[in-house]
Amino acid sequence: MLHYPDFNPIALQIGPLAVHWYGIMYLVGFALVWILGRWRIQHGKTDLSTRDLEDIIFYCVLGVVVGGRLGYVLFYKPDEYLAHPIEIFYLWQGGMSFHGGLIGVLVVLFLFARSRGRTLLEIGDFVAPLIPLGLAAGRLGNFINGELWGRPTTLPWGMVFPQTQDGIPRHPSQLYEMCLEGFLLFAVVWWFARKPRPTGQVSAVFLMGYGLLRFLVEFTRQPDAFLGLLFADLSMGQLLSLPMVLAGALIFYLSARKSNRSPTQ
Repeated sequence: MLHYPDFNPIALQIGPLAVHWYGIMYLVGFALVWILGRWRIQHGKTDLSTRDLEDIIFYCVLGVVVGGRLGYVLFYKPDEYLAHPIEIFYLWQGGMSFHGGLIGVLVVLFLFARSRGRTLLEIGDFVAPLIPLGLAAGRLGNFINGELWGRPTTLPWGMVFPQTQDGIPRHPSQLYEMCLEGFLLFAVVWWFARKPRPTGQVSAVFLMGYGLLRFLVEFTRQPDAFLGLLFADLSMGQLLSLPMVLAGALIFYLSARKSNRSPTQ
């Protein structure tokens, strides 16, 4: 049995200004997107420019923050925020949804693609390999915050989180997600994108990979107390991940079918 390290979620405080580790992890995530994006541009993996990358990151920051917040409001606590709509803007109180952030990013990337005369899948194929390490940084931020802990376990690496106030060893599900949705997914998508692929397939691998890994790891993650388990004893995270897997599989299939179609057909 392990005990959760006594992390201070505040990395730096100057008077009333507090810089949280979770916010720093967001910055680390976008910095990794920048570094990996520059590498792909410099190695001829895309004909996008560094200026395009800068614009993509700027728009994605907006998409992540706005989409992530609205996704949490709509998917997890619609009644509460409907009763107190001003609290939607209380970002410092926490409450972000990955799936909402993904929708926000898709919207801004669609607008960006249109402004450049490209398709969403073309831009998605460039961006997809850059995302997983940013997700890993975010999950590390969750762990430092002592939030999103796992379900009870008797495994030797079960960890007691003082935030639960029950003394029960639990799965360190934040670290599972960091390793699976972050490092493993990065290795798979980056490896797949190393060679030219039909348009849409890199995006599809990311969608299928994240959706499947998130669905599996949710079996070790404690469901939100205010929601519990929902349809078929699945969590909200699992229900939101299933459409990702299905969408990714459909995109991959259609892309492969289109690439195999002969010019005369």
